[in-house]
Amino acid sequence: MADIPACAPAFADPAAAPYAVSEEEREAIAAAIDTDELVALALELGNIPSRSREELAAAEFVHDWMGREGFKPRKVGAVPERPNVIGEYGGTAPGANLLFTAHLDTESPSGIAEQDRFRYRESTMADPEWTKCWLDEEGRLRGFPISNDRGPMSCFLIAAKALKKAGIGLAGKTWLTACPGEIGPEPIEEFSGIDYMGKDIGAHYLFHHGGVAPDYAIAAEGTDFGLTWQGSGYAVFRVRIYGQGMFTPILEAPRLATAHPNPIYRLGPVIEALHAWGLTWEANSVLRTASGEVAPKVQIASVRGGMPTDFGAGTEICALYIEVGLNPRQKAAEAMHGITAAMRSVDVESFDVEPVVVRHGFEAAEREVAALTGAVDAATRLARGAPLEVAHPVYSSMWRDHNVFNMHRIPAVTTGMPRWRPTPADMASSALVYALTMLAVCGRGEAPGDDGPTSVYGSAETPFES
Repeated sequence: MADIPACAPAFADPAAAPYAVSEEEREAIAAAIDTDELVALALELGNIPSRSREELAAAEFVHDWMGREGFKPRKVGAVPERPNVIGEYGGTAPGANLLFTAHLDTESPSGIAEQDRFRYRESTMADPEWTKCWLDEEGRLRGFPISNDRGPMSCFLIAAKALKKAGIGLAGKTWLTACPGEIGPEPIEEFSGIDYMGKDIGAHYLFHHGGVAPDYAIAAEGTDFGLTWQGSGYAVFRVRIYGQGMFTPILEAPRLATAHPNPIYRLGPVIEALHAWGLTWEANSVLRTASGEVAPKVQIASVRGGMPTDFGAGTEICALYIEVGLNPRQKAAEAMHGITAAMRSVDVESFDVEPVVVRHGFEAAEREVAALTGAVDAATRLARGAPLEVAHPVYSSMWRDHNVFNMHRIPAVTTGMPRWRPTPADMASSALVYALTMLAVCGRGEAPGDDGPTSVYGSAETPFES
């Protein structure tokens, strides 16, 4: 991400923010942000191993930190070993409610050696940045767990603490949430069931069962301080090619590979046809809106055919798994029709196409999200001395969990610190933007410690009791 070019000009209206934050409030909040504490939190949290399906230790850390800081945490999960963690601040008077979310899992090799060695080189798996985080000699924070996504998570945790430390309460409520499974995996083929669920037990589960009802939501992720309110979806299509198994000793191999009965030999023209379709799909999928550009991509993710332990007769089936990006106005059905047409142009005995994963993308309505983008713009101007910018297309051309909220008609955006090796100053700046946004959206309420109304969620141990 280091070579991402400058983004487009400002596009939000700071006057649309529900509450106008004063310079005095800005100074008090900025003074309450301890950069050293923020970096230490990000490093400690980032150095807890938290691959997808292994998020429990990181979740427990966030839960305990929220508890010590007085944010009334609770855990809500589809399974106990992969909980969502929900804390809260404010809610002392009428005001808009805002939810921050970030994910606990980080992209990395699976840790299952039998799978990883067919996907990664040994040198790639040995890269320490998969699981380790540190401050390097150039003063930059290294490690994928900080970049994606426990650095932005640390920023909004410290942002809420800064408001509390500065004695600034919130009228509306801000929820602070940490979710499993945003990156994956997906249940496909024999790797199925709840053990292989990702997004379904993360922000999706949080929205439906987490005791939250926000007016607005922010997916805190690296965007180089830009913002977008749209996000791409994706579908994974399995394309099976059928042929004939032939006992090797009696096989009469044809001169042309495309005439071979083993479907693996047909992959050349099949891949060419699918690649040509993919290029057309990408060109036709570019979407430009007030929230920036979306540019979905296509790639063959995996191939399966035969069994190396059961050789002697080739195979009758070979399968390709194709990942197709979907802009927020596309449906998986459109891609399926295109893939099927491409396959009909290839000389194969037979084939079938099946969508084994479907997740559509979503976008907020510009009018409905205006108050939130205005608040982030106002916060950015106060914190960074510059207007908010549209995020680079790469950040709207992927899945992020603001999709979950836009899906359910909650205006949502993604915005945050630099994605690639941020400095401590970058992180402090992001924490300040988040804190000012909390105030600009929720409005000022009673200071911490005042005898305000009791939370509608009761105690942290019994969140749904009145």
